[in-house]
Amino acid sequence: MKKSGTGPALKRSGGRKAGEIRPIRIVEGVQKHAEGSVLFEMGDTKVVCAASIEERVPPFLKGTGKGWVTAEYSMLPRSTDTRVAREGRTGKVQGRTYEIQRLIGRALRAVVDFEALGERTITIDCDVLQADGGTRTASINGAWIALWQACARLVSGGTISWNPVREPVAAISVGVVGGRILVDLDYEEDSSAEVDMNVVMTGSGDMVEVQGTAEGRPFTRGQLDAMLRAAMGAGKSIARMQNSWRRGSK
Repeated sequence: MKKSGTGPALKRSGGRKAGEIRPIRIVEGVQKHAEGSVLFEMGDTKVVCAASIEERVPPFLKGTGKGWVTAEYSMLPRSTDTRVAREGRTGKVQGRTYEIQRLIGRALRAVVDFEALGERTITIDCDVLQADGGTRTASINGAWIALWQACARLVSGGTISWNPVREPVAAISVGVVGGRILVDLDYEEDSSAEVDMNVVMTGSGDMVEVQGTAEGRPFTRGQLDAMLRAAMGAGKSIARMQNSWRRGSK
């Protein structure tokens, strides 16, 4: 097996280095009725994330004084090069969609103080406008911003005393492509990856979730460690961006 590294052997779109993420763009307030909303772009992947607050909780939380955060995910029909059928027409959520929205929910819940939130539910809807790889990681990054906005609104309205979102949660893809370790894979890179991994981490560097799959030959422990190092470096840069946004947000 080829030795994996993060050197400059591969030419990437936009001239990116192996450990460099795509440009990030944040547009706030894209849905005026939502308690929090953002258009989150990572390169050509674009996701709208909107937060809705409801004064109710799932049955298992009634009377506990604790809240809940959950998420839903979908791809618009022309978010890809060929039309994707709307899942609502089939009458059920597909396996991939169900897996991704559960991942988004788990990632967000890892950084929320549910007692501070109180008995209410915040649902984050993540709708992919355009897909070019990394839709689930972009959804997590954008969903965190929408969640923070919604909680900030609860604080400013006097409903709760402090923002229950303790710290950022950042997500990034990493993989082995042509024997090289790359972060934030676009669609072309993801399609040819020998190993594909998604890493979710907190702003303080703790792991929330690691999903990794060999698409061909198995990968070594050394490659795994190298991918995690690369992902953590990229994840920390996203968390810094989220913190910077939070400090500048009104």
